[in-house]
Amino acid sequence: MTKKIVVIILVLTAVVGGVAWLLRNEPADGGMGFDESAELKVVTTSTMVTDMVKTVGGERISVIGLMGSKVDPHSFQVTAAASAALKKADMVIYSGLHLEGKMQETLEKRAEEKKDTCAVTEGIPKAMLLKPEEDFEGYHDPHVWGNPEVWAHCLAVVVKALSDADPEGAEGYAERAEQYKQELMKLHIWAKARMGEVPVPQRVLVTSHDAFFYLGQAYGFEVRGLQGVSTNSEAGLKDRAELVSFIKQRKLKMIFPESSVNAKGIRAVADEAGVKVSAHELFSDAMSEPGDIVEVNGESYDRGTYIGMMKHNINSIVEGLK
Repeated sequence: MTKKIVVIILVLTAVVGGVAWLLRNEPADGGMGFDESAELKVVTTSTMVTDMVKTVGGERISVIGLMGSKVDPHSFQVTAAASAALKKADMVIYSGLHLEGKMQETLEKRAEEKKDTCAVTEGIPKAMLLKPEEDFEGYHDPHVWGNPEVWAHCLAVVVKALSDADPEGAEGYAERAEQYKQELMKLHIWAKARMGEVPVPQRVLVTSHDAFFYLGQAYGFEVRGLQGVSTNSEAGLKDRAELVSFIKQRKLKMIFPESSVNAKGIRAVADEAGVKVSAHELFSDAMSEPGDIVEVNGESYDRGTYIGMMKHNINSIVEGLK
């Protein structure tokens, strides 16, 4: 009887684990198909890119985002549902700078063969791109959305891609992009004022991995991560010991977990350093689900949008450190 119970537990564990893996890698739209009445069928990768493309494209396009909330773009692998969407798509728009990690080769191959694939980060001036703190295979830091001013440069790539494929919708694409750009600039001004509330000695952001250097540069924060720019890099014992020592030396009040990275590592660091872990996960490589509306300081915003995600991160950081 005992052996049977053990077998049942093992089977259930395998099933649950398999379902969890599928959910982590399932497209953001749950695998649904395109709206066949749309002028363009577009596949996007990260949730940030999906949000931007949907905002610019409006009702003229149908978008399938391959990566949902809590999905780590660095380790995402193409599923059967993702492959089916890619085959039906008129175009593919991704982030670039090797954010998509394991999917990079597939994207680059399609770009060469079909010329209908582009990376939004191609619109960012090279001078605005940051070199990672670690050796990230010689590439720039891909977490560009941390600075709204930098992220806004990606809009031109989206407008061109959609307009070239659908000239009749070009005027609308340009108008929506310009309106969205103004919203991003307002977000940047708000974030700068909000982050300024943190005392200068406390302007140190410690997170699960190095995803916040653009945010740190934009708002005057020193940034440290347990893992490197890619979550595929493992944090060794030496790295953890150095981070613990750093936290103690700077007498930090709080460090932050991330929504798309296992919190086990950062919690272990917190225990050793004797520091609090924020109850609010920061959105680093993926936003929340659309419709995740919260109210903070009398303002409501959707954490399933880029602007709402940024407001959540900024508010969480400020309240945790000031």
